[in-house]
Amino acid sequence: MSVLTRDEAQTRARLLDVHHYRVDLDLTLGDETFHSESAIRFTARTAGDTFVELKPETLHSALLDGAPLDIATLHENRLPLSLTEGEHTLRISTTMRYSRTGEGMHRFTDPADGESYVYTQLFMEDVQRVFAAFDQPDLKAVFEMGVTAPEGWTVLANGITEQQPDGRWQAAPTPLLSTYFVCVAAGPWHSLRTEHAGLPFGIHCRRSLAPHLDADADEILDVTKACFDRFHEKFEEPYPFDSYDQAFVPEFNAGAMENPGLVTFRDEFVFRSAVTVTERQTRAMVIAHEMAHMWFGDLVTLRWWDDIWLNESFAEYMGYQTVNEACSDRFPDTWIDFGIARKAWGYDADQRPSTHPVAPDPDAVPDTASALLNFDGISYAKGASALRQLVAWMGEKDFLAGINTHFKRHKFGNATLADFIDNLASATDRDVHGWAERWLRTTGVDTLTPELDGATLRVKHAGSRPHRITVGVYDRDLVDGRRLVPRERLDVDVPHTATSPVQLPGPRPALVVLNDGDLTYAKVRLDEASLETALRSLSGIPDPLTRAFVWNTLRDMVRDGELEPSAYLEAARAHLSEETDLAVVQGVLAFARTQIADRYVSAAERPAALTLLTGIARDLIRRTEDGEAPGLRLTAVRTFISSATQPDTIAAWLAEGTVPGGPEIDPELRWRILARLAVLDAVDEAAIDAELKRDPSATGQEGAARCLAALPNAAAKAAAWSRLFDSDDLSNYLFTATAQGFWQPEQADLVREYVPRFYPAAAALGARRGPAMAEAAGRYAFPAYAIDAEALAWGEHHLTHDTQIPALHRKLVDQLDDLRRALRVRKP
Repeated sequence: MSVLTRDEAQTRARLLDVHHYRVDLDLTLGDETFHSESAIRFTARTAGDTFVELKPETLHSALLDGAPLDIATLHENRLPLSLTEGEHTLRISTTMRYSRTGEGMHRFTDPADGESYVYTQLFMEDVQRVFAAFDQPDLKAVFEMGVTAPEGWTVLANGITEQQPDGRWQAAPTPLLSTYFVCVAAGPWHSLRTEHAGLPFGIHCRRSLAPHLDADADEILDVTKACFDRFHEKFEEPYPFDSYDQAFVPEFNAGAMENPGLVTFRDEFVFRSAVTVTERQTRAMVIAHEMAHMWFGDLVTLRWWDDIWLNESFAEYMGYQTVNEACSDRFPDTWIDFGIARKAWGYDADQRPSTHPVAPDPDAVPDTASALLNFDGISYAKGASALRQLVAWMGEKDFLAGINTHFKRHKFGNATLADFIDNLASATDRDVHGWAERWLRTTGVDTLTPELDGATLRVKHAGSRPHRITVGVYDRDLVDGRRLVPRERLDVDVPHTATSPVQLPGPRPALVVLNDGDLTYAKVRLDEASLETALRSLSGIPDPLTRAFVWNTLRDMVRDGELEPSAYLEAARAHLSEETDLAVVQGVLAFARTQIADRYVSAAERPAALTLLTGIARDLIRRTEDGEAPGLRLTAVRTFISSATQPDTIAAWLAEGTVPGGPEIDPELRWRILARLAVLDAVDEAAIDAELKRDPSATGQEGAARCLAALPNAAAKAAAWSRLFDSDDLSNYLFTATAQGFWQPEQADLVREYVPRFYPAAAALGARRGPAMAEAAGRYAFPAYAIDAEALAWGEHHLTHDTQIPALHRKLVDQLDDLRRALRVRKP
C-alpha cells in the first residue's frame, strides 16, 4: 500500500476543492464483505493529474463525469485521475471486506447471543477500507451517508438517521468534515435516548450488555450533560453538530474516537463487573476528552498530521480539567490520577530513543505511516502537561480568550501550530511564541533538584525549559513525628533561582517539594534530608496530590537507578496501609507489581517481592472490613490475586464465590483468579472450558484465551504461539488476550526458545495484518520478561537486520529500551 506523503497532500490540496460525498453502503451481503458506492463532487482549480484512494476487495466501476475509467489502473490503494479545470463528479462502486482488526469497517459477532455489529474506525487512512476518498485532513467536505442494513438493525451516523420506507437508513448531511471523522455504527443496538440543550443525546451498546448500560446510564448521561454545559461556559462557539450519540462498540483499538456527533468508545467502559471510583473517573475523563474534540479537532482540524498534538494534548488537558470542574461531586480531584498514572506515560516515552517534540518539525512527519507513530505519551500526557503549565503561566482567562479566537477564525476549517500560537498570543502580553519554541519544539524531561544551605534554597535545573512552580515546605509535627505540617508554599520561577536563591522562612525544613501541586512537567529530585523524610513519613503528608507527586518522584528514582527497588517496596509496605486516596494506592501498587516485581528485581528476589505485595494487600483487606472503602478493597483483592505465589487462598475464593467479607467473585475476578491459577499450574483446560461455558461472553472468550496461553506446559505454549503467529484467525482482542497469557515471569525457562522466534514472527504478522496488529504484537506479544543480555542481543540484532513496518519498529525500539533500563536497574 502507498502511504500518503505530506508533499503529495499539499500538491493535491492546491489542485482540489472537495465539496460533497454521497456514500451508500449495503451491509446485507453476509459476514465477509459489503457493497460501497461513493459519488464525490469536487473542483479542479487547474488541469492536472492526481489520485483517489481506496482499498477494495473488488473495484467494480469508476466513472469520472460519466465516462468510465480503466479500473485496471488501480495500483495498491490509488486510482489515478487526469482532470480538466472545473467541476467534476467521481462515482466509484466497490465491494469491501469487513475487518477483524478494528480498522476500517470492523465486524463482530457477539458469542453471548449471536448478534452481529459493525462500526467504522476511519482514522488516519482507513476510510479507504470503506469508501473511495481524497483522504487527507485538509480536504473537508459535506457527507451524506445512506445505509442498507439487515432487518432489526439500527444505523447510527454523524448526523441524525432516519429509516426510509424502503428500509434503508439515511443520515442528515454533515457540516464540513475531514474524511477520517466519518462514522457509521450498525446493528441491533440497545439504545437509551434523551434530550439536552435542545439536542438529541443517545447512548448505545450491544444487546448483551444492556443491563450493565442501564445500570450506569444515569451516571454516563449526567457526566455527558455536565461536561457539555461546562464547555459551553468556556467556549463561545456552540456545539457545531445536530446530535450527540455515544456508542460503546466491541473490540475497539483505542479508548474512544471523536467522530462528530457519534463518539465511539471501547465497550469495556460498560462495566459488567465491580469497578473502582477511579475507573469510573477514567470513563468520565474519556467522555470529556472526546467532547472537547468536537471543538478542537472536529470544528477546527489540523492541516497535516505533524500537528496531531493540537488535537490530543488539548483534549487530554480539557478532559481532566473539565471533569474536575463539572463533576467534582463524583470525582473530587482528577489531577491526582493524571499525575500518578497518566503523566508517567509521558515521562517514560520522553526518555526513550524514539522521543520527539510535542510539536515535531513538519519534516519529521513526512507521511501517514510516520504520523501514526506519534500517538503516544508525548502527544497526550506530555502535551497536556505542557498546556497545564501554559495555563498556570499565562492565566486561564487569557488562555480561553486565545482558544475562542482560534475557534472563531478557523471554524469548519484547518489550522496549524503557527495559527494556534498566534491566536493565544493575541490574548496576552506574554511571549507565547518563545514559550512554544522552548516547550513544544524540544525533547526530553528537565530535572529539578533542590539545593539547600540551611534555609537558603537554590533549584538546580538540568534542562532548557522555563518553569513556574510551587515549592512546598513541610515540618515534622511536634506530637506525631510521622506527620508533616505545611509551613509555606512559595511560587518560584525556574531557572531564576539559580542566580537568585529563595530564602525559606524559618529553619531548615524536614521536607522540601519542588513542583508541589504538579503544575509543570519535569522530573524532581529530593535533597538527602527530604528523601529520608519522605521514605519515613510519606503517608503523613496531608495533601493527596503532594503524596502522589512524591510517589512519582520515588518511581522516577527507581527507574533511573537512584533508589533501590527494595526501598520503594518497603515504602509501599510502610505507607499504603494508611493511604486514603485510591488513585495513589492503585498507582503505587501497579508500579510495584508490574515493574518492580516483574522486571526490576531478579528471579531469585521475585518471590519475596510478591510476598510483600500480598502482605500489603492483606493489610488493606483487613482495613476495609467495615465496607467503607469498596474501591480500596477491590484494588487490594485484585493485587492479592495477581501476586499470589500459592494457589490455596484464591482457589478457595473462586470455589466459594466470594472473598470473606466481600466482594463477590464476579466475572472479572473469576477470570483474574483463573489466569493466576493457570500460571501457578493449579488449573487445567477442563476447568477453563467449564468457566467459558459459565461465561460465554466476548470477555469470557478473551479470559479463556488468556488462561489457556498461560498454562505452564510445552503443548499449551506451542498451541498459543500457533494461534498468534501461524494463522490470522484471531481478532485484535483475542490476539491481545492470548499474547498477555503467553509470557509469564514464572515461566521464563519454558518459553526461552520463543524469544528469538518472536522477531521474525512479529515482522511477518505486521506485513500481513497491518499496523494495528503490528502494534498489538509489539506491545503484548513482546518477550518483556526475558531480562538478560542474551535477550537484548537477540532484539538488537533483529531490529538492525530485519524489516519491520513502522508501527512494529517503533514498538520494538521502545521495548528494547525498557529492557536496557531493567538491566541497569537490576545492576548485576
